[in-house]
This record gives sequence, C-alpha cells and structure tokens, in this order.
Amino acid sequence: MSAPIIAIDAMGGDFGPHCIVPASVQCLAEYPSLHLALVGQSSLLEEIIARHPAVDRARLSIVNADEVIGMDERPAQALRAKPRSSMRIALEMVRDGQAQACVSGGNTGALMALARQVLKTLPGVDRPAMVTAIPTLEGSCLLLDLGANVDCTAEQLYQFAVMGSVAAQSLGIEQPRVSLLNIGTEAIKGNQQVKAAAGLLQQASCINYQGFIEGDGLFRGETDVAVCDGFVGNILLKSSEGLAHMVATRVELLFRRSLIARLVGALALPLLRQLRADLRPAQYNGASFLGLQGIVVKSHGSAGGEGFRSAIRRASQDVERNLPAQLRSRLEHLLVTDRSTSDPGDVTAPGGSASN
Repeated sequence: MSAPIIAIDAMGGDFGPHCIVPASVQCLAEYPSLHLALVGQSSLLEEIIARHPAVDRARLSIVNADEVIGMDERPAQALRAKPRSSMRIALEMVRDGQAQACVSGGNTGALMALARQVLKTLPGVDRPAMVTAIPTLEGSCLLLDLGANVDCTAEQLYQFAVMGSVAAQSLGIEQPRVSLLNIGTEAIKGNQQVKAAAGLLQQASCINYQGFIEGDGLFRGETDVAVCDGFVGNILLKSSEGLAHMVATRVELLFRRSLIARLVGALALPLLRQLRADLRPAQYNGASFLGLQGIVVKSHGSAGGEGFRSAIRRASQDVERNLPAQLRSRLEHLLVTDRSTSDPGDVTAPGGSASN
C-alpha cells in the first residue's frame, strides 16, 4: 500500500498560504513518512515553496484550485458558487481516494456543508460533530461539538455521545466515561434537549453514561467524553484557551515585580515553561469531524504555524487509526439497530450550522 496523502486546503484560515505552506514544509521535515498535497492557487504556492529549497518535493505536491472561500461567506454560497474552491477540491480528493484526509483552517460552516455534500455522513448520523481533546487534571477529555452545530436535537446529542465514545475507545480507553455538559448535575437542570438526550443515553447500556457534568468537573478530569451543542462547546473551548493564556501571563508578571520575585521565578522557570507548554492552545489545535465517510480536520482559522502543524498531526493520527471505519462498525449497531427500536422523544428543535 502506498503512503497515505493528506490534502491541505492551503488557501483557508486568517493567514492563508503564507502560514500554511511553511507549516506543511516543517511537518514534512519532522515526519519522513508524511505526504502532503497543497490545494490552492498553484503560482502563489510555488512562489512560497521556492523559499524552502530543502523541501522534499517527492512528498509535496500541488493541486491547482482557482477559487477561495472567504471566512465570512455563507455556506450556501460556497456550495453553489465556487465549484473550484481549494476547500471543495481537497474534500473531493478524499472522496476519490487521492488523499486519505483533508485539513482546512477555512470557514467552518462552509467546510461542514461541503464535507456533508462531498463525503456524506455515516449510516445513522444526522450531522457530523467537531471533536478535540482538551487538557484536564487527569490528562485530557474529548469535547464535542465545538461549533459545527449551534442548535442540536436530543437525538443529535445522543449521536455525538456515541461517536465520542467510539473515538475515545480508539485512543485506548476501554470504557470511556460519557457525560452531558450542563448547568448542574441534578436531573431537573438544563434545557429540554439536554434532558431528553439524558433519557436516551440512560437507555443505552453499551455506553458508559455518567450523567450531567458541569464545566469545573470536566477540567477536574471527571469524564472522558463531554457532549454539548456547538454553541456551548465553542464558547467553552475559546474561554478555556483565553483563561490558560491569562493565568500563565499573570504568573510570569508576578515573578517580575521585585528582586525576590525574580529569584523565586528563576527557580520556578522550568516548571512554568512546562506548564505553559502543556496548556498552550496550539498543542491541541485541530478538531476532527466525526460522522463523515472520510477524515476531515478543522484547524482554528487564527492558528499560526505551530497550531496548523498540530492539525496535520491530528489528521495523520486519524488516518493511522482508520477512524471512519471504526465509527462505521460501531455506529451501525448503536445508532441504526438500537435506535430503530426505541422512541427518541418528542424533541423537534432544528439542528444548525455555524457560519464561521
């Protein structure tokens, strides 16, 4: 079998190819078995690659794409008006077997819409969910959804829980603890969708459902998979990133306030550096779209080179684990067979997709 290829939407994100190309080149240097295909405006990509003469062109190819989807474009416009966009062509490469994964830092809503149209969802899955690992006291926790679906039905939250559980098992957790993120742990707390989703999960004997969890419990490491709609998940993720940066920065400032503080800071410097490294958002950048018939990883649009390299690594790991195949084998039973024999409840809130 030939080495897997990851298709990179080189025109997406806030910084575009001027950030993505150097990050891709560095990834190739770090991982000798990695093969990348940069999708975008070929003349511009060649110009940037020329600044890196040491790159192994046998493992780096360019696929031309004339059109670019803007970060503020509506998903419907991306679907209809730009058939030659870098994002669409990268996804089509996965569909056609020319690549085994796609990485994009572009418009989240457009990526969600195009991925569903081009790759289709797995049987039993209404909408894909974005998932990533976030640091906790116990190690890390999978959080989904992160912004692809800002409104979710109870059935969709149930599907996210099943997919998150399978993803955690693929990481080596035999019976991952699954919880619904809520404003309290009591059964009476939460909106109707969350309460109804709890009822569905309580009936699923094949999922290690732990009940509701609050945000502080999540960071204490009390669950392996935390499930919520994309509106809540996106706010939690970005708030935690901002908090980690604020705490690290304020600690450093405290150690600069006096001579004694500087001396103490010098002694603590190795530990502080390790803490900053453990918590920096770039290390956890890259959210997998679970539920698609192919591997798609979304990078933060504002991610720099280090963050984009993390997203490429995430895609490579998903390829190694063959995540869609693992999901398909489990979901066919958990979502198609089991759910066909039970009543999902009278919950009619529509699903929604973030536009950015």
